[in-house]
Amino acid sequence: MSHLARAREVFAIEIAALRSVAKSLDAHFDRAVGLVVDAMSRGRKLVVVGIGKSGNIGRKIAATLSSTGTTAVVLNSVDALHGDLGIVNEGDVILALSYSGESEELVHLLPALKRFGVCLIALTGSPKSTLGSHADVVLNCRVPKEACPFNLAPTSSTTATLVLGDALAMAVMAARGFKVKDFAQRHPAGAIGRAMLLKVGEIMRRGERNAVAPAGLTVKEALLVMTRAKSGSVAVVNSRGKLIGVFTDGDLRRRMADDEHALSRVLRDVMTPKPVCIRDDALAAEAVRLFNERNIDDLIVVNAKREPVGLVDSQDLPKLKLM
Repeated sequence: MSHLARAREVFAIEIAALRSVAKSLDAHFDRAVGLVVDAMSRGRKLVVVGIGKSGNIGRKIAATLSSTGTTAVVLNSVDALHGDLGIVNEGDVILALSYSGESEELVHLLPALKRFGVCLIALTGSPKSTLGSHADVVLNCRVPKEACPFNLAPTSSTTATLVLGDALAMAVMAARGFKVKDFAQRHPAGAIGRAMLLKVGEIMRRGERNAVAPAGLTVKEALLVMTRAKSGSVAVVNSRGKLIGVFTDGDLRRRMADDEHALSRVLRDVMTPKPVCIRDDALAAEAVRLFNERNIDDLIVVNAKREPVGLVDSQDLPKLKLM
């Protein structure tokens, strides 16, 4: 088998594993979400515990939960019995990960955890295991087989556990009414944070860099306006200054190909009406979304009166570290 064929086989096995786990989801998942939401409403937290590969997956799940509004901490299974149990409080929810459900370090920890009056959610491939028997709710992540050719190395099982953890985090996030502004507060740095904290009005080109022309202007005259603004497009407005269209250098090239009088045409006859635009008080993240979805180079910014007050050029986004 070639390396490429092996890679595709791994993808196929793990995709099949995820489908299998998705089909096995039942009311236990709803109950797990309810337990976490209730704990958060009472100011409690979620404690994630696991060992080995499950521990690695647990750390990622905890990070996802924390970043989406669910307070989560990681408890080391070994250190827990030597004092780190101090991070656990009554009313917390324990999210314990073990595919076999029989990991020695975790099994030894379970009685000590239960003494705290906590609820225990188990992510395991063996619901009838020791872990499963101690749990208040069991989320079954059993997979048909590992992607390892010997069916030994945790591959499909860790992927399934991770996705199940993501599903729990997203369901809890939705149930708690977590909003974009809440996400932004937790991601003040990096492209995500900037895109969700900045408003379009703070990143747009304005003044002389914002090309605007009346609908009666000729294409030749409009090109001068675009040149002065160093812009690849011009916002077209009516007699009241309202946005009614856009004309771009791409439109010009297409016109010039089969219209020898293109430069003398007036903008209202050659513009694209009802262009994609965005409000100046929208988040920069919305501008990034529109660029990705609409495959445009320039985005006209309007105010509440639908007057073009600025322009966001896609080439500016990398400079602003928004893409």
